[in-house]
Amino acid sequence: MKRIKLRHLAPWLHSAVYIVTGVWPLLHLRSFEAVTGPKVDKWLVRVVGTLVLVQGAVTAICALRGRTPVEVKQIAVGSALVLAFADVKYVAAGRISKIYLLDALLEVGLALLWLVHRDVGQSAEDPDRRL
Repeated sequence: MKRIKLRHLAPWLHSAVYIVTGVWPLLHLRSFEAVTGPKVDKWLVRVVGTLVLVQGAVTAICALRGRTPVEVKQIAVGSALVLAFADVKYVAAGRISKIYLLDALLEVGLALLWLVHRDVGQSAEDPDRRL
């Protein structure tokens, strides 16, 4: 079995997290709400879940190919940071459960992981390594 090195881990981990968290409210909203708290706008939970799932699927395709275009990296980092910001802001405002602070930490971790990411066979000097 082939081991994945830390510098190649970002698309694998990001896609796994986003596929699971995206599909969860689509398949079983009741258990999602049991963990994350009740939601007023169920349609919005499903829309956000679908968007997260799509990003996870695209990132998984990149991981399988061993090549992640810079634009996908930028969307991955941007999405993770936006979700982390929203988590912190709305927990602080009392709008969402404190469990979302764990998600904020995970999102920041995913964003940071992209900073060390290199595609398979890519050197540190490659201009396509930039974010």
